[in-house]
Amino acid sequence: MVKSETVAQDKLKVGLEIHQQLGSKNKLFCDCKIIDSSEYDFTFKRNLRPTQSEMGSYDQAALFESKKIKTVKYQSSKNANCLIESDEEPPKMVNNEALELVLTISLALNCTIEDELHVMRKIVIDGSNTTGFQRTILVGRNGFLEVEGARVGIQSVCLEEDAARIINEDKKEDETKAYFLDRLGIPLIEIALDPISNSPIFVTTVAQTVGRLLRSTKKVTRGLGSIRQDVNISTEDGPIVEVKGVQQLSQLPLVIEYERKRQDALNQIANELKKRKIDESSFIDKVTDVTQLLSKSSSKLVKKILTGDSRFTAFVLRGFKGILSFEPYPAIRLGKELGDLVKVYGIGGIFHSDELPNYGITPEDVESISAVLRMDTNDAFVLIGGPTKSLNTVLFELFTRIRKGFSGVVPETRSARLDGVTVFSRPKPGSSRMYPETDIPYISIDEGMLKQLSQNTPQPWNEIIDQICKKYNINKTLAENIFDSKYFLLFEKIVSHTSISPSFVISKLTEDLVSMEREGYDSSILSEDVLFCLFTELDNSRITKESIPLVIEKLLKNEFRDVDEIISSFGTESISEEYVDETISKIIHENAIVISQKGLDSVGLLMGRCMEVLRGKIDGEKVNKKLMTKLTEYLQKSKG
Repeated sequence: MVKSETVAQDKLKVGLEIHQQLGSKNKLFCDCKIIDSSEYDFTFKRNLRPTQSEMGSYDQAALFESKKIKTVKYQSSKNANCLIESDEEPPKMVNNEALELVLTISLALNCTIEDELHVMRKIVIDGSNTTGFQRTILVGRNGFLEVEGARVGIQSVCLEEDAARIINEDKKEDETKAYFLDRLGIPLIEIALDPISNSPIFVTTVAQTVGRLLRSTKKVTRGLGSIRQDVNISTEDGPIVEVKGVQQLSQLPLVIEYERKRQDALNQIANELKKRKIDESSFIDKVTDVTQLLSKSSSKLVKKILTGDSRFTAFVLRGFKGILSFEPYPAIRLGKELGDLVKVYGIGGIFHSDELPNYGITPEDVESISAVLRMDTNDAFVLIGGPTKSLNTVLFELFTRIRKGFSGVVPETRSARLDGVTVFSRPKPGSSRMYPETDIPYISIDEGMLKQLSQNTPQPWNEIIDQICKKYNINKTLAENIFDSKYFLLFEKIVSHTSISPSFVISKLTEDLVSMEREGYDSSILSEDVLFCLFTELDNSRITKESIPLVIEKLLKNEFRDVDEIISSFGTESISEEYVDETISKIIHENAIVISQKGLDSVGLLMGRCMEVLRGKIDGEKVNKKLMTKLTEYLQKSKG
């Protein structure tokens, strides 16, 4: 375990589970090619139910999911799927290419390799797998990784199949989720690290180091969604909270810091409850149907909830006044925790007395509810509305969660938003979710095989960067930027097929695209084929360096179908030197007043106006040189 010197960070433990898609040709348990497909040939539906482990018990997470979903809809493509993904045929033997890569990475992480590899089934009934389980193989254990002079332990390395890609949660079709099966079965490596007691920045550095090791094999996929971090976080030696789906390194420090605050807030709330000496056996009271009472409410939100077969239920929390709105940190409250819980059942949230009157619910409505519930001065009430058939289940989960509030932090699984805020997903899985796969025999690993694979372990990070710097004559910063990006292989392809400066290619593929993403553009719509075509056209002098950002912007805005159409819109038929000179001279004369006031300092303004006319038709550096020459001549004549 890596420990920090500060006491505050010793109380925080962070365990990383890093999942990375492998760049193999085929899926893990069939011969299907790995293809991103947006079209499907047929659909089918499944009803998933929890099953017992080999020990005869049910996993709590599976039971929780079974209460939410009855039907799952799948879309399948003939190009990306076969009957194995539909669970209509048994799986084939493990993809040997993927297995050898995971073994090689395990050796690079100094792991002890298992003598026999057994395929296990891990129960997953959220709909992300047609079988109701995920196949996983333990490959290596007890390894380590050196990060900034500290040794970080590796608990395990596994080879597993990726889940199906969720399309949407269909709100119109009751209790149905939709998934596409193109991603299901893609080989995935899972690396679980020992808990780290250190700063969020150090944890991020560890994740980055593992990611770089994986990318150095040049046999893993890149891009958003291809690598994901699950983060196990605990404070004060308390229960572990699992946060899933952290896709960007920039999210990690935000998620860790938010969870630190949230868990501390839950402990503060528990302490406050203990101070009040509330009877934990009977504090939930007077569960009452208040539908008829609220049917007369003027609240638009209440009326919206009461459409169809819906009703409202209220209940008292004895001695809870002020607890539901108690906010140790901004936007972290028990009331919000309960609201997030009911949202997983499709209910918008809860109302509670600490925040009412509000949402159109009047003081008179609050008084009526309080009277029906026979509330005392120190009590609070919770009000929840929704479909009749799901309300009893939601109430049971609410009661369970509120009771757990006396203990502080609740072990559970949460999902991460881009801003670092975590949201409840389901209870934390336990040990009752694994059982052996009966369709695939075990795989024996011999020393000769490992000795051969050990010769292919990835090079150290610093050696790889040094090689990139020397090969492309670039500095270390540029080398790190392109290698860490999803475009490294594309960069190598562009540079090997064109005469364009590697530094220029890197700046466009990293800095420019990142800048556009910050402006809200979705760069994922730019395929590597489109970007390669763009740089090829630059190399063929059909466009200029200056026009590259403009072409990319037009592609991101979907203003044109392809690069060729954009080039045609520029009117790039060879423009004459005379035309360029006339354009610059005209702009100088049109801005004579500004030039008389600013002199050479007006060049920035003039350059912008020149490029409004000439952008995409001639290189910007050439325009700048001509402009400076003509502006200098103009100023000299003006003085004469």
